[in-house]
Amino acid sequence: MATEIELKAHVKDSEALRLLLQDKTRYMCSFEKEDTYYFPTINPNSDIPKSGVRLRSDNKTFPDGTEKETVYVTYKSKEVRDGIEINDEKEFEVCSSQNCIGTVFDEFLKMMGLKPGYSKRKKGWAFSKEGINAELLEVEKLGWFLEIEIVVNDTDIDAFNNNDTTINEKRKQLMGFLSELGIEKEAIESRYYSEMLRELAGQAPSG
Repeated sequence: MATEIELKAHVKDSEALRLLLQDKTRYMCSFEKEDTYYFPTINPNSDIPKSGVRLRSDNKTFPDGTEKETVYVTYKSKEVRDGIEINDEKEFEVCSSQNCIGTVFDEFLKMMGLKPGYSKRKKGWAFSKEGINAELLEVEKLGWFLEIEIVVNDTDIDAFNNNDTTINEKRKQLMGFLSELGIEKEAIESRYYSEMLRELAGQAPSG
C-alpha cells in the first residue's frame, strides 16, 4: 500500500508533449483503463470512502509488444491542497491474464450492498523519471491531461503523515517537473474527474 502525491494538468498539444516526454523520460507502456466506482446503497454513512470503491480494468502494451490485462480494486482517502492531491491508497489485484474480466467481483460488490455509480475511460502513455510517474492521457468526454505523481511507500507513511515539510518537498519536485515540460501552473486542475464528469452531465456534486 502507498500514499500518492499527485497533480493533473490540462494539455493543449498532446502530440508535442508526448514527444517531449519521450525525450526527457523513460517510456513505460501505452494503456487503456476503464474505471467503475461503487457506492453503498444500504448505509451511505458507512466507512466506505466518499470516492467509493473503484474497479479498474487496466490493459497495458509494453515496448516489446507484449500485453497485459489486470483488474484492480482500489479505495482511497483523498485530500487536495493547492491543486496537489494527497491520496492514502489501498489496492489489490483481482486477476491478471489475457482473458481477465472483473464481472465476478462486480457481482460480489453488488452482493455487499454496493452499486455502480459513474464510470470513466482513459487511454494514453506512461513514463517515468527519477521517482516521478507520468501519464499523458485522454479522458473520455473531458480531453487531454498530464498526471504526475510521487508514491510514498508504507515504510515512509508514518513520517510522511506527520511531516508537512515532506509534502512541500514532493510538491516542489512535481512543480519543477511540470515547469520542465513547459506547462504553466494555471493549467493545473484541482477538481477530481468525478466532479468534472458530474458538471458536464449537469448533476450536482455529491459528498
